[in-house]
Amino acid sequence: MTNPISRLSMRNPWHLLATGFGSGLSPIIPGTVGTLASVPFYLLLAHLSFWPYVLWVLLACLIGVKICQVTSTDMQVHDHGSIVWDEFAGFWITMLIVPFLQLSVWDWRWPVTGFVLFRFFDMVKPWPIGWLDKRVEGGLGIMLDDIVAGMMSAIMLIIVGSWAGWLN
Repeated sequence: MTNPISRLSMRNPWHLLATGFGSGLSPIIPGTVGTLASVPFYLLLAHLSFWPYVLWVLLACLIGVKICQVTSTDMQVHDHGSIVWDEFAGFWITMLIVPFLQLSVWDWRWPVTGFVLFRFFDMVKPWPIGWLDKRVEGGLGIMLDDIVAGMMSAIMLIIVGSWAGWLN
């Protein structure tokens, strides 16, 4: 049996993006490593005002369906652990609160808490995330559960930030 990773080429732009610039190739916890790799990109994106940030995230989600579909097809495995573009998009969705509320990009509490919340929702997959993960196929299925995990994490991030007094 051929290892699906052997079917990847980092010269292929779809594969490069799908693996989060290679971060998804980590032999341990590739989803977490992929999410961690998305943080520097978030720090750049978070300097945008709200609507350009939203447009970038929407584009990342839409093109992510294609990125994940092509790579999944090439690997001959649905949603292989090395495909982490969905984690990039999910974390960026989680962090929408920063440009929306014009919070400081450099206030470490937001990305650290957002990271923990997103990883929780992505790994535990409470309803409807788990339901979507099991029922939606292809690139859309790979992206959709992380998009919803990002939305749920964003809501929780607002609640945690409000409860902790970070919004004052």
